[in-house]
Amino acid sequence: MERGELNDLLAFAAVARERSFTRAAASLGISPSALSHAMRALEERLGVRLLARTTRSVSPTAAGDRLLQSIRPAFATIEDGLAALAEWRDSPSGSVRITTFSYPAKTVLKEKLPSFLLAHPGIQVEINIDDRLTDIVAEGFDAGIRFGETVEKDMIAVRVGPDLRTIVVATPSYFERHPKPETPQDLDAHNCIGYRLASAGGLLPWEFERNGREIKIRTSGSFIGNDGDLAAAAVRAGAGLGYILESDVAEDLATGRLVQVLDDWCPKFQGCYLYHPSRRQTPPALRALIDALTVES
Repeated sequence: MERGELNDLLAFAAVARERSFTRAAASLGISPSALSHAMRALEERLGVRLLARTTRSVSPTAAGDRLLQSIRPAFATIEDGLAALAEWRDSPSGSVRITTFSYPAKTVLKEKLPSFLLAHPGIQVEINIDDRLTDIVAEGFDAGIRFGETVEKDMIAVRVGPDLRTIVVATPSYFERHPKPETPQDLDAHNCIGYRLASAGGLLPWEFERNGREIKIRTSGSFIGNDGDLAAAAVRAGAGLGYILESDVAEDLATGRLVQVLDDWCPKFQGCYLYHPSRRQTPPALRALIDALTVES
């Protein structure tokens, strides 16, 4: 294989990962027009169409997906080999791409990432915040951070946050106007503040468990949003019941600003875990970030 062909394959993998000529070109350090020309030349040499282009997006065709699956293991092996050279450096270097959602970003990462960056100037960290369950392998991420129960079983996962609990709360003034629910089914008679998953589009169900019995309630109410802080503000204003992480309203509960109900129906669940594919060798930059974020079980 000639060097130019290898470069074109690397460029194709970048376009397939980014789903954008502009973003892929930026990551490769070339112009979008030069990248587009290279991709057309690659398709002509191979005699198949690799990318489906529209005015708004670009994605691999069936043939492109087949090629991507073929070349990805080889590129991963090359990346591992290059990353292994970092063992001979005084400090780890390289880049780490992480996908996560807003809660770990504002808790785990906000607390620890700034000091990590100062301690490791040779490491570049890119964080992509998205509430959908991203396929980190298919989309070119080194790792992800999600709640433990959503992590695929074939991933290597390390705990980066404590166990959590989602609870039902409202203001004392709300309960002056409405009776407190005693069972999850009683929520049908209440104004419940809803949260819509931005990417999936569906409403987040309120999940409960007691004595091994699990219940999911589809609530309804006067407000639905896709921002947790805005939903919490509506609850604190007395607009309705909220389904909120206990850690986010601990001060409100301590001061009596909010009141908790259905306590025995709200067990703890696995908190945040950083997960990544199993490889023969974890890149030093990723290993350094894992060491900085990991907490004891």
